Order: sequence, then structure tokens, then C-alpha cells
Amino acid sequence: MALLRAGNASGAVAQIKVAPSVRELRALEKALADAQLNGRWRDVDVAIAESLLALSAPRLHRSP
Repeated sequence: MALLRAGNASGAVAQIKVAPSVRELRALEKALADAQLNGRWRDVDVAIAESLLALSAPRLHRSP
């Protein structure tokens, strides 16, 4: 949220792409909704959706 409030959407997208958990991404979604900032940054919304999808998908291959 701090990066977005500072106007650094590309930095926020970079942080979203390395988010370690779905829980943190859900918290960011909730914070955006609470601040009524949903839809303000299209690329941020897309990055959140893609990251949630990637983190929620079952892994196709696991190393032994």
C-alpha cells in the first residue's frame, strides 16, 4: 500500500509478483477495497489476480 500511495505502481507490481503467500495478497486486496482504491491501477489489479492464480494452482512437478 505504501508504494501505491507514493505513486510507485511499478514497484508495487514487482512486490506483488514476489509475494510469498496468498494470505498477503488477500490482505492487500482487502486494504485496497477498504481504501476504495480498487480499479485505480489496472496493472496492479492484474498482477494481484495473476499472482493469486499462480499461488493457488497445484504444482505440476515437485522435485524428489
